[in-house]
Amino acid sequence: MSFRLSSVWLATMLVAAGILFVPAIAGADASAASAAASKVGTKTLRSGDQGSAVSALQQLLAQAGFKTTVDGRFGDSTAQVVRRFQRAANLHQTGVADRQTIVALRRATDGSTAANASGGFDVRAAGISSRHLGDRIPLRRGMSGHDVKILQDYLERSGFDTSVDGQFGAGTVKSVKQFETDQQLTADGVVDANDIDLLRSLVDGDAGTAPATPTQPAPLAPGDQATIGPDGLAVAPANAPVQVQQIIAAGNAIANKPYVYGGGHGRWDDRGYDCSGSVSYALHGAGLLDQALPSGNFTTWGDPGPGQWVTIYANGGHMYMIVAGLRFDTSGRAEDGSRWHTSTRSSSGYTVRHPPGL
Repeated sequence: MSFRLSSVWLATMLVAAGILFVPAIAGADASAASAAASKVGTKTLRSGDQGSAVSALQQLLAQAGFKTTVDGRFGDSTAQVVRRFQRAANLHQTGVADRQTIVALRRATDGSTAANASGGFDVRAAGISSRHLGDRIPLRRGMSGHDVKILQDYLERSGFDTSVDGQFGAGTVKSVKQFETDQQLTADGVVDANDIDLLRSLVDGDAGTAPATPTQPAPLAPGDQATIGPDGLAVAPANAPVQVQQIIAAGNAIANKPYVYGGGHGRWDDRGYDCSGSVSYALHGAGLLDQALPSGNFTTWGDPGPGQWVTIYANGGHMYMIVAGLRFDTSGRAEDGSRWHTSTRSSSGYTVRHPPGL
């Protein structure tokens, strides 16, 4: 038996025994990623560029888990998604797909770099040990290391009970799936670049991002800021418009109800509510909605940009809103048991809208 055959046989036995983990990409996905990687090249791409290389870049971003329109035009939305990948991969967040970004994206999606000792593909270069969350993409069951430990810490800090031991086992898979369900993502238990970016947004906020247009509402005047009582319910400012007070009252009615995927979409009075069901219920309480909408529909609802009293942040996977300075969001419920939060979170990757007049 040749040494090569012996090595293959040994690796096969180790995999079968669960000792060695070999990450794999589904055949169709691997082929698509490989084709896109060959087309994108390494030339810097930026806003205003068009053509097949931009299409290939957009395809790779979609392979990395980001909701991306593949139209061959590098506009503001593509720049925003590039910025989100850079954030996930610990790169400088410029929104410009330079050579370093493209190489990292190719390695994160097509598996062109050899797997390191504990699994996964290093988005930097072969032989560099992974230390930070985002150095290896994707992370999945069977892997171990400091980046897995950071992932577990982020999950724990985001409200998903997780053992922080650096081992991506069944417990971590369960927590990842809970996080993905909470964010209305495909609950596959595999941590792709989109998952990492969303986790960073929950824990780190907006540090390092540079959105092209204003996304935050203007500072409120004294006395216009809502507060949160010891029961976790919001207290509306006395001088807020009636509709704002009604939104807060409706939000209070479901603030402590459990998160239920799809909750609030079949009927207004439900046992629990998901992110868009929660926001829809609160807006319905002020007479602003006749029926609940999924989060993606809110990207075109109302008027563009932040509002004075109410600002809605939505994308195809999640949404939340700011009402009189408070965040109304299903993410973070595990920390305080309420949908109302005084803390902020990243608006990266979200379309910003507001109810007309508010």
